[in-house]
Amino acid sequence: MPVNNRNNMRMASRPRRARIDSFMDGGELVQEIDDIILPEVGLVQVPVVKGDFASLPPKVQQFIAKYINICRPKGIYICDGSEEEADELTEKLVDRGTLVKLEKLENCYLCRTDPADVARVESKTFIVTPEKHTSVPHVKEGCKGILGQWMSPEVMDKELGGRLPGSMKGRVMYVIPFSMGPVGGPLSKAGVQLTDFNYVVLSMRIMTRVSAAVWDVVKDGEFVQCVHTIGAPRPLQNKVINHWPCNPERIIISHFPDERKIVSYGSGYGGNSLLGKKCFALRIAGCIAKDEGWLAEHMLIMSVTNPKGEEKFIAAAFPSACGKTNMAMLTPSLPGWTVRCIGDDIAWMRFDKDGRLRAINPEAGFFGVAPGTNSKTNPMAMKTCTKNTIFTNVGMTQDGGVFWEGMEKEIDQDSSITTWLGEQWKIGMPGKAAHPNSRFCTPAEQCPIIHPNWEDADGVPIDAIVFGGRRPEGVPLVYEAYNWEHGVMVGAALKSEATAAAEHKGKEIMHDPMAMRPFMGYNFGDYLQHWLDLDQPGRKMPKVFHVNWFRLDNNKRFLWPGFGENIRVIDWICRRVDGEDIASPSPVGLLPKEGTISGDGMEKVDWKQIFELPKDYWVEDIAETKRFLDEQVGTDLPEAIRIQLEKQEARIAAM
Repeated sequence: MPVNNRNNMRMASRPRRARIDSFMDGGELVQEIDDIILPEVGLVQVPVVKGDFASLPPKVQQFIAKYINICRPKGIYICDGSEEEADELTEKLVDRGTLVKLEKLENCYLCRTDPADVARVESKTFIVTPEKHTSVPHVKEGCKGILGQWMSPEVMDKELGGRLPGSMKGRVMYVIPFSMGPVGGPLSKAGVQLTDFNYVVLSMRIMTRVSAAVWDVVKDGEFVQCVHTIGAPRPLQNKVINHWPCNPERIIISHFPDERKIVSYGSGYGGNSLLGKKCFALRIAGCIAKDEGWLAEHMLIMSVTNPKGEEKFIAAAFPSACGKTNMAMLTPSLPGWTVRCIGDDIAWMRFDKDGRLRAINPEAGFFGVAPGTNSKTNPMAMKTCTKNTIFTNVGMTQDGGVFWEGMEKEIDQDSSITTWLGEQWKIGMPGKAAHPNSRFCTPAEQCPIIHPNWEDADGVPIDAIVFGGRRPEGVPLVYEAYNWEHGVMVGAALKSEATAAAEHKGKEIMHDPMAMRPFMGYNFGDYLQHWLDLDQPGRKMPKVFHVNWFRLDNNKRFLWPGFGENIRVIDWICRRVDGEDIASPSPVGLLPKEGTISGDGMEKVDWKQIFELPKDYWVEDIAETKRFLDEQVGTDLPEAIRIQLEKQEARIAAM
């Protein structure tokens, strides 16, 4: 093989072949051992179990070799995304007990994690940059920042230096080439993930586009470097629970925006190990988007078509577990309406040459919260996950089906259920069958209402942006921002009840600005300014709205039925996009004029109460919002947002 002087690397002219006994618990052959020279390291040997290391792009070879030298795996397995590969890895995980085949469903499997590894770990998630305030705002003295955590490169090097060396001993390093967005698309980005957990390979196959075609896209160009290890080298030092090796006491998830790199240690759970999700698609992609002039957002993308055949596209940002997936797959209660799903969690959006904001769903699957999902709340999600799905931490029925809280009316009440903790349980008994953050990981293409253009590489044109959260009191069903600046302020002021997706407990109302609080990859003040800067001459700026499906009456009952009835609110939003005169000004934004949201055919709704703006509530709310942004964003808060806050405060005071 030729010497590549440009990259200072040399492949062995004759790859050596060797046999490693009991390799990967199965005695597989190492196909070859390749030699590579790393600057400042020297010769690194690369034992290859599957794939052609020498054919990989030089930058990828160096990336792999660097972490072979550090993590010391027994061999590398270069993934290609094929069905044969998936079958092989699935069989191994079933044999090991990590996956349980669900006999009632087609090609579906259940896994139960270590009970200490069940959610995103925000407290152990860091952004690493030389200068602190590149990553996080100037928080007011005495306050703890919640819009990201910074760590210096020197300290992170020490942290990882105490974890990564030898972390993959006795395990295989899987090399996963993946694309966020259609492979080679103009809005897409490529990544390469290294992991020592084959559960991650199977999940990444669903959530991203894993393909050998990614190597042609990468060539010598940029790719996001993703490194993941469960931190459980062999021989094992700790007891493995549920066949789920991890190291929860030492979890750390680090992002290096300048290097376009992610390193995650200790957890096998979802967003901590499937690095294409929040780590890449929001935190690192957000930094890339800032540099390149686009947006990477925690948003669903949906299309709605009215009875006249007029289609509009909506991007909506809700905090985790606040109904994004339900809205993305909404079944309309009004006749003649059609909803199509493009994505349920993440949107990458860029203005095209004609000034239209266009969006793609960079993911290829849905990683949905299971509890609360049922044939009433989200029939499309239920139909989507009946095959080719990995369920995590849900209950299993005696006939090999799945169960979680919310499905009580969908199975035999006397059915024996094995809980996510492996205990026997029946409906009505104390406790829960599924963990509150249990998930289904399922291919998007299986969704019965997936949009035919959901993989259009150029994206779909966004007509409206919607923010929303769980607000039990005070906040109306829907209102429209006065303009783009006011809309950015509305997003910055977003609040919601805490969810099970993170480690927070209880039903505390928390700030979640732009639904991005846990997912910021750079200074939130700069992020808001980036949003403001997008409003440029010649661009068709989407209208901005806020919705609240969760307002309660005095008896703590929902004022709005939600679910399929939400199409009535979406209808009003679409008509506002068309410029219909159906809104009246209020202190917080434009509210629907009386009678402009259809109530035909639905149970009686207290329209007055659902749109009521209690002055005392809003006086307190705006003061609290200003205090929050002053404490958390401080001098980094854009002046335009300060002005919008002052204007809204004045309108409220004049009520």
